[in-house]
Amino acid sequence: MTRLLDLTRLVSRAGRPLTGVDRVEFAWLYHLLTLDTPLFGLVRSSFGYLLLDRAGCALLRDRIRHGGWGPPDALSRLKRINPIRAGAEADLRRVALARALPPGLPRLLRRHLPHGVHYVNLGHTNFTRRVIRALDTLGARKAVLIHDTIPLDHPEFQRPGSVDHFAAFLARAGHHADLLIANSQQTARDLARHLPAPRPEILVAPLGVDLATPGPAPEGPWARPYFVTLGTIEPRKNHALLLDIWEAGMDADLLILGHRGWENHATFARLDARPPRVHERAGLDDAAVAALIAGSAGFLFPSFTEGYGLPPMEAAALGVPVLCNDLGVYRETLGEIPIFVDASATHLWQNAIQTLADDCRAGRTRPRAFSPPTWDAHFKSALTRI
Repeated sequence: MTRLLDLTRLVSRAGRPLTGVDRVEFAWLYHLLTLDTPLFGLVRSSFGYLLLDRAGCALLRDRIRHGGWGPPDALSRLKRINPIRAGAEADLRRVALARALPPGLPRLLRRHLPHGVHYVNLGHTNFTRRVIRALDTLGARKAVLIHDTIPLDHPEFQRPGSVDHFAAFLARAGHHADLLIANSQQTARDLARHLPAPRPEILVAPLGVDLATPGPAPEGPWARPYFVTLGTIEPRKNHALLLDIWEAGMDADLLILGHRGWENHATFARLDARPPRVHERAGLDDAAVAALIAGSAGFLFPSFTEGYGLPPMEAAALGVPVLCNDLGVYRETLGEIPIFVDASATHLWQNAIQTLADDCRAGRTRPRAFSPPTWDAHFKSALTRI
């Protein structure tokens, strides 16, 4: 079986920290390179399409893991894009099996790929009408992984234009994909709610959890007990609730780990005011993040909505108490491991955090064994259908 893995999202984010969606695309790339089956990669670059063979896919894997992208070439310098991304595209152009301007995509694929190739899209990116038409000329089987339907269910948390963009993507997936992969039963139910019948087959394949080995913990002006929250600082993640609690006076430190996102100016202004005992850190590597979480009195995740929610699962796997909003997807993925408190109940969050801080000071622990989903199980389920 020949597979064509869409790697557009990974390349577009070269040099930036991997988000949860990026990690899924990378996990597939890494796993497929371990199999003894034909593998190709498709990348929509700033100047057209690149087709990578196995060697090109392996180069991308290694560069994502270790860095080392070369300088932009003359073509890359024609457009104003991130220099690291420009270097990534230049490197991949040099090793690509073939490349084409957008109108030449169907011919490119027909020339190098067999009829009936299996195409996999994991990043909500590049599943366009042009790509679909080109794949149809090959009789390709198309599988698309859907991470969530949050843009349709909670448009108030989205950037301008993103709701319409996502709605169009989901409509294309519902009409043209042969298989939709859902990361959870919750996402599968959401897909069935949004997509009219007849719809593609929906396969639930929970994502694996990557457990980083804790390294040396970064030093800073905090001491135990401290608490950690992790994720892009955007309205949906509800950092405002934690700032309310700390600004009211909490006898512990709060570490906010993550980059600033979008449309969250009020929260940014509050962070810029340097509230007491609140520490914002971005750009830490996985080992440093894992060390800070493992040493914390608790992991706090008051997000309003999630499609899967990897950070609380990672914290639970490290044996750290998890306090999170009472969302159905957490009941599904974490069972009774977390402390569930509705995100609208600020005083209950404050009480729960204080209890965890007191437990930490008294040396009281609440270990609850949690075995997170594995990538092996995910691939065992998904690759039987792709």
